Amino acid sequence: MLRPWKLELEIDKKLAKAVYLQIADTIISDIRSGRLKAGDALPGSRNLAQTLKINRNTVVEAYQVLINEEWVVSKERKGIFVSESLPPLHEKNAANTHGSLNQQIISGGMLINFDDGHPDSKIAPVTELARAYRQIFSIKAKWQMMGYGNEHGDTEFRKMISQMLNHQRGMHIHENEISITRGSQMGMFLTAQTLLNSGDNVIVEDPGYQPAWQAFKYAGAQLLPVPVDKEGINIEAIEKLLTEHQNIKAIYITPHRQYPTIVTLSLSRRLRLIELSNQYNITIIEDDYDNEFHFGYRPILPISSFPELQHYVYIGTLSKVVAPALRIGYLATKNQKLLQRIGDLRKIIDVHGDVIMEQAVLQLIKEGAVKKHIKKATIHYKNKRDFVFELLIKHMKGIADFTLPEGGLAFWITPKVKLDWDAVTAQLLEKNIKIIHPKQYSQNHVNGFRLSYGALSEEQLEQSIPLISEVFAKFF
Repeated sequence: MLRPWKLELEIDKKLAKAVYLQIADTIISDIRSGRLKAGDALPGSRNLAQTLKINRNTVVEAYQVLINEEWVVSKERKGIFVSESLPPLHEKNAANTHGSLNQQIISGGMLINFDDGHPDSKIAPVTELARAYRQIFSIKAKWQMMGYGNEHGDTEFRKMISQMLNHQRGMHIHENEISITRGSQMGMFLTAQTLLNSGDNVIVEDPGYQPAWQAFKYAGAQLLPVPVDKEGINIEAIEKLLTEHQNIKAIYITPHRQYPTIVTLSLSRRLRLIELSNQYNITIIEDDYDNEFHFGYRPILPISSFPELQHYVYIGTLSKVVAPALRIGYLATKNQKLLQRIGDLRKIIDVHGDVIMEQAVLQLIKEGAVKKHIKKATIHYKNKRDFVFELLIKHMKGIADFTLPEGGLAFWITPKVKLDWDAVTAQLLEKNIKIIHPKQYSQNHVNGFRLSYGALSEEQLEQSIPLISEVFAKFF
């Protein structure tokens, strides 16, 4: 089989980015530019390894990334081919076109609370953060005490956030296109208040994240819910809404690990969503609440990293990385007029953020403490995920459907029969187990719940999951 395409890449082993990711991203770039077309065959892993003078396993890892992210497909006994399901969206055509464990005593027992995905506060680098805060406060106090900072946050901190987004999430963002907020929800509120007007429509995922919905409704917008399936938000339903409604101003999505179902928006749908956003002049509000803790090759890159996308607001948080109680979030957008309005509103609400805390977190990042913590926490959560998966197989196989998540701090559990969730939540509470009622995710009574394991101990998980299964079984 002829494979005329040649990889134009010089491996730089001095880069922080792993070699296999350099290879994968170069191939993605060639696909996006049109140099590699749908159905084109890639070189065999052995041949490519010889050409690049690297270990074959490195090429195999690169190809696995491409397969996981749906850029290519593997055909048995034939090879690796560019996916034929991708829409023709290329860079050359770009111009056209989201705490700690919450416990309390109930009926003499300790409540086990399955929250919406809080990290484990016991492993947070609190000591390091406190040390850095004291140091920064002492150093800065002489010249910064009682003074006001920039409404968008400390410049050096924003620069560090931009570097993180660019190097780790494939974005192309400048520090002057970033605003630091007190958590991601504040970023959502500021975006809603400055982007939306009364009577505007916002497309949202259903089931989805209701605190974001509340921010949109408070701004006077109407919500247009779109169902979510195993590939993420339904694009055909979005296209139908675009033909039926006017004043659709924004589409709110959680594409990396959809809240609450944890599914990943497929590549073909992401690309089509970009086309629709550009065509209808609609802003994509991307809530990347759950990016950091990933157990596979790498997290799926944000939609906001695609240079074709013309209108977006990207929202993230550091709360899960450093400490649950740390309220530092950020938003990024290329829309300077929108960012100016966000800054003006921020000054009315809060004048400016916590400059000392921003500097303290910045110091931890520069010292490598944050990177070290993420590495440690990722191993911790992966082990806990595997422990939960074994419990689910043991106690819920045949009762509910679930999949092994590639990252994050939660499973999505779908019972095989429709349950009376009012009765389920009441019976579980009698057993000192609290779950989030599915009505918190959807007005359409979705038949599933989010089993979040991050903040719970293995003992609590081992105690509660059999009891949840026992309650579920009563409805069969």
